[in-house]
Amino acid sequence: MKKFTTVLKFELKEYLGNKTFMILTVLLAALGAILLFLPRFVDMSGFTGVTVMEKETSGDEEKAEEEKDLFLYLDQSAIVREEVLEAVFPEVKWQKAADEAEVIAAVESQEAEAGFVVTGPGSYEYYVFNKTMADHNTAGFDQAMKAFYRMDTCEKNGWDLEEIAAMYDIPVTVTENVLNKDSESNYWYCYFLVILVFMLIVYYGQMIAVSVTNEKSNRAIEVLVTSTSPNSLLFGKVIAGAIAGVFQMGVVLGAVLIAYQMNREQWGGMLDMLLHIPGEVLLAFAFFGLGGYLFYAFLYGAMGALVSKTEDISKSVSGLMMVIMIVYFFSLLQLTNIDGEIIRVLSFLPVSSYSTMFARIAMGTVAPWEIILSFLILAVSTGAAGILGAKIYRMGTLRYGNPIKITTALKSLKKSE
Repeated sequence: MKKFTTVLKFELKEYLGNKTFMILTVLLAALGAILLFLPRFVDMSGFTGVTVMEKETSGDEEKAEEEKDLFLYLDQSAIVREEVLEAVFPEVKWQKAADEAEVIAAVESQEAEAGFVVTGPGSYEYYVFNKTMADHNTAGFDQAMKAFYRMDTCEKNGWDLEEIAAMYDIPVTVTENVLNKDSESNYWYCYFLVILVFMLIVYYGQMIAVSVTNEKSNRAIEVLVTSTSPNSLLFGKVIAGAIAGVFQMGVVLGAVLIAYQMNREQWGGMLDMLLHIPGEVLLAFAFFGLGGYLFYAFLYGAMGALVSKTEDISKSVSGLMMVIMIVYFFSLLQLTNIDGEIIRVLSFLPVSSYSTMFARIAMGTVAPWEIILSFLILAVSTGAAGILGAKIYRMGTLRYGNPIKITTALKSLKKSE
């Protein structure tokens, strides 16, 4: 135990004493908090929908009017009503064109963002210089064209448009009573947490593998194994990496969540789907995420002991990485079917329960015995992975040369037993 504690303290000092590691942690936490405090100091009402700064003078209103995008329209059918266009496109300044050539010239010179030529009651031409992925102008103008047609038809036939609209657009009041979990509203923060724990496993697992391989490549392992046991070395490295990873992620995630809670009103609750995470989900994420991280971290350490050069690490961990990627994509895909049989099975497998079980807790119905059983399986599997990893680590520490295949390592362990 004393040897393990010595290794743990040394490895922790390497992580927490690393200026780059600490500076990156502080910078990420500060950046996340600053971004979430922005609505308190900058008018982001166009994005958040919450007005923080009121326009006080008519000069400000005139300036805002000037900053609106200019759209041109040509009405060849005498049906366009500019008040409808202004209602459909409130952030646009409309200007009537004399002919089609004026529309084209204005768009080509980029004086106008877009142009519309109405050729009939149900047809028009759209002109734009560069069409972006976020260009939804035609969808808005389609609605305006339908409104023009209805208004024009009602006027010709003497019908009351308001009465007709009231008949078709009857207001419907819905009161939703979710008696357990709202999967739709919980989906995105589960998605976010699955990605987060995946990044934690891959990033810190790779760091552990590199750390083990570095000691072999510079022959430092030959000195270390004479003063401590391989078990203490591997467990010390993995536990230290886990503490460092949880520390960094905890500081950054904690800063972001706290900053959002302080500024939730200014954001109008628009980030609730990502950052308004219930305590029970965070608790499940902490237990299962940490268990899954330790499970894979032990295996990463063992894979690092199978090679003697850092450039060979990618070959050694490729199989493990493939398993992690498959589990990752399956987990994300199954979030849309949280009560399905596939995700139920995945939530009990140690290779995947670290992400799927807390997703089920957040979005579905999980019996307490399922949570306990899943965590026990994960805990036992993590211990088994630690023992297996220690044996592979002990077997591979003093073997140099070409990378050792995992199958060869397992056969060697079986023979030694």
